[in-house]
Amino acid sequence: MERPQSISITFGKCFHSPECCMKKDTMPNVDETAVYPVILSGGTGSRLWPISRSLHPKQLQPLLAEHSLLQETAGRFADRGGYPAPVIICNDEHRFLIAEQLREMRLDPTLQILEPVGRNTAPAAAVAALCLQGIDPDAILLLMPADHRIGDLAAFFDAIGYARLAAQAGMLVTFGIKPTHPETGYGYIRQGTAITDFCEQAAIFAVDRFVEKPDLGTAQAYLDSGEYFWNSGIFMFRADSFLQQLAKLQPDMLHACQRATADGQSDLDFFRLDKESFAACP
Repeated sequence: MERPQSISITFGKCFHSPECCMKKDTMPNVDETAVYPVILSGGTGSRLWPISRSLHPKQLQPLLAEHSLLQETAGRFADRGGYPAPVIICNDEHRFLIAEQLREMRLDPTLQILEPVGRNTAPAAAVAALCLQGIDPDAILLLMPADHRIGDLAAFFDAIGYARLAAQAGMLVTFGIKPTHPETGYGYIRQGTAITDFCEQAAIFAVDRFVEKPDLGTAQAYLDSGEYFWNSGIFMFRADSFLQQLAKLQPDMLHACQRATADGQSDLDFFRLDKESFAACP
């Protein structure tokens, strides 16, 4: 049976190191493969207006700690081995503010990609994958929003460890969070068949389906079923694996992103995507 292309890994289900509970015959050589944090920082946080404004959105403000949410997100990986400097995807208006916040953290990003127009997650992932392939053909991307606050970092990095093994094997990985209440403001992931190829003790499942934000009654049913997880919006995959799937499922989007990167231009420390090409993304 062919392995599913998209799987979900849930936070906090196993606190062993990934290698200690893997099946040894499925263990890929992950030590030579870098995982690049790719941070999406293009939003304006309009739902938090007036605290969050278009020129100073929530991810660039210190809402919950001394540092901004972007700084906390980038800083999570700064002192850990195996993670190159992050790739930042943002819009033109925020580029200098983001660059300054990264300098405050003594972080020099691998790339800072400027989106000329706002698009969804898939085009951002595509341009990041295309750019990183030119730097590292074997790159693994860890794609995440800039505005998440993660309390249990041990669980988070455990989940990343399992995801890295699955991504190295060619799977597209999304991260689910076990719900604690019937939340109507989040999307959900319904778990499919359990996958034990990598670790028999970890909570790794095929994705049955993604569900948009439900009403309260539906959210309660999801919670009661035990089959649904909050969609974290965090993903991990090899650059080539993602681009291959995009070529099959959204070839027009891939073509537009290829043109946007090929016709893009370096501007100081930034890389500007070609506006006309990127705007053509469906």
